Amino acid sequence: MTEKLDLDHLRQWIGRSEEKTDVVTAHLVRGLRATLFQEIGEPKPGDAAPFTAHWCLAQPVYPMSQLGPDGHPTRGGFLPPVPLPRRMWAGGELEFVEPLRVGDEMTRRSRIFDVTMKTGSTGALCFVSVQHEISSPRGVAIRERQDIVYRDIAPAGQSAAPARPAAAPAATHRESHMADEVLLFRYSALTFNGHRIHYDRDYVTKVEGYPDLIFHGPMQAALLVEFAAKLHGGSAPKKFAYRGVQPLFAPGEFGVNANETAAGLELWTANSNGVPTMKGTATW
Repeated sequence: MTEKLDLDHLRQWIGRSEEKTDVVTAHLVRGLRATLFQEIGEPKPGDAAPFTAHWCLAQPVYPMSQLGPDGHPTRGGFLPPVPLPRRMWAGGELEFVEPLRVGDEMTRRSRIFDVTMKTGSTGALCFVSVQHEISSPRGVAIRERQDIVYRDIAPAGQSAAPARPAAAPAATHRESHMADEVLLFRYSALTFNGHRIHYDRDYVTKVEGYPDLIFHGPMQAALLVEFAAKLHGGSAPKKFAYRGVQPLFAPGEFGVNANETAAGLELWTANSNGVPTMKGTATW
């Protein structure tokens, strides 16, 4: 890290807001269904989109000259300019009110909610929490809190991969899928995400110190939400909270798992060894 992390300065971004609009198209719904291992079908105007389709909509678009070495836009703008080079989704919470539908013009209103610091095994961690409200012509569709974590590059000779946690309990419900470079490319394209950790093996292994390509956090969360809805008669949970436990690397097999609880469902994705990579809870 070459710059000092000035928390007081970064917290000046709290309260900043922006508003973006986009349209839910049938083509987007087809592509997202295909990427989330669903029946593609022929979506028509008024058909419901996948529950996390808003993550593909109204994404930031910057010229190539304004991208950083990791493929993200350079620091600053709406998000605070955190001077730490590695950035990932840490988790968040979604409240589903009403599905977005093909043909909807959606609006996303976003506000920086908090900026905090912690210390981890690789040094300083900076967490930025963003609140979003997504609406359609029918009113509020989704309320969301998104947590982003920034951290330093792992020291030379030290892998950025975390220590292996304990395996999860046996799952009552489970689906298994294969993650490969094409799947990661498709989701990056759908979300207009240029982050090189998802497609550039030389970059992710030689610069950021990970052992392989990294599966998108939001795609894991999207698969967990869709699995929860599938197990609950097709209805989205009222609330879904999730957090990343460790990176899921590709290529390889991974599982989407669930167990019933008194309040709803406990869900998690896991790598080919059964080790959880993202955990979530769904309530109705």
